[in-house]
Amino acid sequence: MEHNYVVIMAGGIGSRFWPYSRANKPKQFLDVLGTGRTLLQMTYDRFLAVCPEENFYIVTNKRYHDLVKEQLPMLSDDQILLEPIGRNTAAAVAYPAFKIKKKDPKGVMIVAPSDHVVFKENLFTKNLNTAIKASTGSDKLITLGIVPTRPETGYGYIQYHSSPLKKVKKVKTFTEKPELELAQKFVESGDFVWNAGIFIWSVETIVAALHEHLTDLAMIFEEGNDAYYTPEEQKFINSAYAQCKSISIDYGIMEKANNVFMVKGTFDWSDLGSWDSLHEIKAKDDNGNVVDGKALLYNSKNCFVKGPSDTLIVAQDLDGYLITQNDNVVLICKKDAEKKFREFLQDAKAKGEEFS
Repeated sequence: MEHNYVVIMAGGIGSRFWPYSRANKPKQFLDVLGTGRTLLQMTYDRFLAVCPEENFYIVTNKRYHDLVKEQLPMLSDDQILLEPIGRNTAAAVAYPAFKIKKKDPKGVMIVAPSDHVVFKENLFTKNLNTAIKASTGSDKLITLGIVPTRPETGYGYIQYHSSPLKKVKKVKTFTEKPELELAQKFVESGDFVWNAGIFIWSVETIVAALHEHLTDLAMIFEEGNDAYYTPEEQKFINSAYAQCKSISIDYGIMEKANNVFMVKGTFDWSDLGSWDSLHEIKAKDDNGNVVDGKALLYNSKNCFVKGPSDTLIVAQDLDGYLITQNDNVVLICKKDAEKKFREFLQDAKAKGEEFS
């Protein structure tokens, strides 16, 4: 495992989990599932089977440095990569790729979000090892695909070449968040998987892909070669990010490259992107309600109620609603209103920083 490196992206603010997730402590730093471990800690734990402790890197916003140190105290400051501003996932991949390449040109990089949930972790590790083996010494850009269980419109889809005897399958196309009718066709066809946003590649391969498809970005981070692992690194990164354009790794590279492959995930997965997705995996009562706190529900179904233990929430005649209180904010809305959450958060911020 000495050449395996895990990069965990932990810079988002989790706006679709507001007001539980706040700008000063986003969802990846919260114990969302009530396990005693935060989502970031659970992600770290999950990858220990394939990566030594000293080869983890956390890419996060500079304001979350202390939260990362508090939750993962075993990491050195060199393993916490601080972004001065958010520049989407291409920059969050390029920075650690060039840094790791300086240390270990033979390195294999595993990139994952910090806020996903995986069940059947033994199968996850098995699928991951298949991808690691396939990417070692090759020019394959590999992603893990999740077999869809429903026509989900909130996920990206990957179409692959059907080759039953091959565990590592060539990717045909990427499609971002399709409309319901198209998502249904994808699921029925049998040759589409969900894009889990988990990538595996050698550092040599991803650096070459950055140079080919995102040349300006690659040149920016290559200029930092003398600064990585020195006291000058953060100063360089602050300057580099000011020059970076905001672009995702999917759009910038994966959708353009012709050396993209997929390993089908046989584990259970959720991206926990919204209250609705959390409701889906939580234990429910006979009426499909999830209650985290104290509540009295009358003639209500398919609701998510979350509040502090010293507050009683009473609701009547509701179907598919989210009712949550966190500190100084009470939110009542349709559970699937995730597209409205940025607006909620923006308007709350206009009322005062203490609400965002």
